[in-house]
Amino acid sequence: MAEEKDYFNDPDFIRALIMDHYQYPHNHVLKNGDYLSKHMASDSCIDDITVQLDTEDGIIKDVCFDGIACTISTASTSMMTDLVIGKTVPEARKIIDEYLKMIDHQEYDPDLLQEAVAFKNVYRQANRIKCATIGWNALKDLLDESEENDGRE
Repeated sequence: MAEEKDYFNDPDFIRALIMDHYQYPHNHVLKNGDYLSKHMASDSCIDDITVQLDTEDGIIKDVCFDGIACTISTASTSMMTDLVIGKTVPEARKIIDEYLKMIDHQEYDPDLLQEAVAFKNVYRQANRIKCATIGWNALKDLLDESEENDGRE
């Protein structure tokens, strides 16, 4: 297992990183076109987002999202989009799997997660786990749908 960077043990750094992605989320606009789309809503939080995915030849060309969501949901989904754009579908699945392992407090590879390591302590707050995973689960569903569509074409 790779080692986390020291600054991911600094609560002030983690808080600032999460707040930056919340206030200025990356890829936070829905697109027109042939994007696959997945709506997700939480019954325990304000999270109500739509994630969109565009793939071509097994490569993720774009991932974007929009909606109303809490700080944790918005920031984690923003970081997720940065991590997977330009990756192959199997690479993106590996990143998602590592993120979910981290959220479940299992051993994970922090190098694959980069900034998303900021959510490594979410497991301590059970009520925030859904917030931290809603966008990731939407992308996982979209990747499944994308592969199903590729198989039919």
